[in-house]
Amino acid sequence: MGVDRISTAHGVAGLLADAASRWPERTAITETGTGATLTWRELDEAAHAEARRLVSSGVAPGDPVVLRLPTSADFAVALFAVLRAGGIAVPLSPQAPAPELERLLEHCGAKRVVQRDDAELPEGVAGLPPRGEEPGDPVDLGRSGEDIAVVSYTSGTTGPPRGVLLSHRALLANLDQLSQVDGVTEHDDRVLVSIPLFHVYGLGPGLLMATAVGATLVLSERFEAQRTLQDCAEHRVTAITGVPAMYNEFAALDPEELAHGLATVHRLTSGAAPLHPKVLAAIREAAGVDVYEGYGLTECAPVVTSTLVTGYPKPGSVGRPLPGIELRLVESDGSADELPLDPEEPDDVFEAGGSTGLVSVRGANLFSGYWPDGAHGPDAEGWFRTGDVGYLDSDGDLHLVDRANDLIIVNGFNVFPHEVEEVISQLPGVAEAAVVGVVDERSGEAVKAVVVPAEGAALSEQQVVDQCTAHLAGYKVPHTVEFAEALPHSATGKLRRLKLR
Repeated sequence: MGVDRISTAHGVAGLLADAASRWPERTAITETGTGATLTWRELDEAAHAEARRLVSSGVAPGDPVVLRLPTSADFAVALFAVLRAGGIAVPLSPQAPAPELERLLEHCGAKRVVQRDDAELPEGVAGLPPRGEEPGDPVDLGRSGEDIAVVSYTSGTTGPPRGVLLSHRALLANLDQLSQVDGVTEHDDRVLVSIPLFHVYGLGPGLLMATAVGATLVLSERFEAQRTLQDCAEHRVTAITGVPAMYNEFAALDPEELAHGLATVHRLTSGAAPLHPKVLAAIREAAGVDVYEGYGLTECAPVVTSTLVTGYPKPGSVGRPLPGIELRLVESDGSADELPLDPEEPDDVFEAGGSTGLVSVRGANLFSGYWPDGAHGPDAEGWFRTGDVGYLDSDGDLHLVDRANDLIIVNGFNVFPHEVEEVISQLPGVAEAAVVGVVDERSGEAVKAVVVPAEGAALSEQQVVDQCTAHLAGYKVPHTVEFAEALPHSATGKLRRLKLR
């Protein structure tokens, strides 16, 4: 089974102390852009130095400290430094515009921002550089257990961002759950991470998991398909923690180029959004390596399911729960009764394996509610009802249908946008499609499709409508079709439907 079990006895900062003790001279981080490297000992010393700077600046245990840094060694140093100073790390996008940064600073109450530049900050908020002075006495005011380690702001794909309270217990529990699955990060791995470390997917399964096992992190500030493949070859990368947008670009490259770049890679993992089956097939055919999909959310610190649990990818599925995580489908009121199929379409592809329902999760990896007071966390029995709709197939594997908030109701019938998008995407000449509900006086809501044509393709509204009419019930066919050059996405590739409405 996987790697050694992760100790949850100490706080998250203890992961770095342990790595520095066990593998002091092993390379911890390599930056692709600068070529800079840090061993686990050097990262440990840098984190102590920065922790001293934070404490001397007035950071006290329990204080929120914003990290406004790209995917880099600086981020890793600052994260562990904040935790050693007893603070709460609040990672935010370094690209966030000033008004958004100000709103989030006000919301979380942070008075210090660790950042590389001298960007102007609101009155009363101090900026600090990400590296401290020369090594001195170690600093360990670190907390553990139910103490909050990280406030991670959700991407706000369905509304205003909310600060998710992630305790040391939750983050370490998810690492332990991952460690019990074959094929997760191991000590000898060189893991490429080019997704944002300020996002919990990059932070947990990326940075923290590698630290827990002493693997080498190959960090890239931004993803550029051909450049990233060159980095994989140069650094002999063995695993990639990625998102669908990355694999979509890989699949579009010349197969020989892809095979050469991924020659040393034995594991590709994907999360944050569904991956199209044709992308899975293209990468497997070109490079002989599979992409394992998973499902998670910030509130679960973050991984819930993975096809790594079964050991084989299944197109359309996000796999089964990690050990130690319970999952069930419930109705919107929380009851776990058997949910009825659509009486009009008993053979609907999205419901062929059983009833759809809201995904509900229970486990030691769950969050402690939302900032600041812990409201709306797991219920009295430990269950957290997500906003995701899914079904379990006959093998017990989870398939996600859509966000509950994205559900479109046409004349009382439910339309899941993802289903319509899948049908439109099968039309030649479609690069990407998004479906949202819009107000309609006659039917309550109507289906609207926004389509991005492939380069050089000529598509008409009628072609899209005809494609849907041939494969879907009438109430699911788009009422209007618009064409666009691109669709809005979050930092990890999630479609921002709210902007399309």
